[in-house]
Amino acid sequence: MTHRIILFRGMNTGGVRAPVGEQRVMAEAMGLKNPRTLLASGNLVVESDRDPAALETDIELEMKRRFGIKVAAMVRTSEQWAELIAVNPFAREAADQPAKVLAMVMKDGIKAGALEACRALAEGGEAVEGRTGPGGDVLYFWFPNGQGESGIFKKATPRMLGMGTGRNWNTVLKLGEMVDV
Repeated sequence: MTHRIILFRGMNTGGVRAPVGEQRVMAEAMGLKNPRTLLASGNLVVESDRDPAALETDIELEMKRRFGIKVAAMVRTSEQWAELIAVNPFAREAADQPAKVLAMVMKDGIKAGALEACRALAEGGEAVEGRTGPGGDVLYFWFPNGQGESGIFKKATPRMLGMGTGRNWNTVLKLGEMVDV
């Protein structure tokens, strides 16, 4: 069995709530092995050989059935996560200020025009790059003044970017450690 990283979009924000202990119970009931959570913000790691896309669908259906919430799930293998880390275009910034670099894992790709739209919203040295490859589609953001002060973060929407969920670089690396990357 190999690892699967399951990221939930918007977990524990805006009324989307599923306690982490109950997420682990749900994962076990679904036949997923060794479920572990990181923080209370929608990070679940399991062991499974299930296809990531099929697991996304199954997890979303079970979250709706069990918790009554509609939440988008993005599933990545440990190999995909290693690729996500390896191709970070803001590696220098991430090494110096990991909380100011964000990787947004996209569910169905980066929407056409998303990079240009984000760049138009950028303020104070902010930058965004997109990567498509074996690790899946990812938008990488550099927020030199912090995400809370970001022109991009305050104005960009899923309609503009596509469906995704972001994790700061500290969380990206902790999830990598959990799957031996």
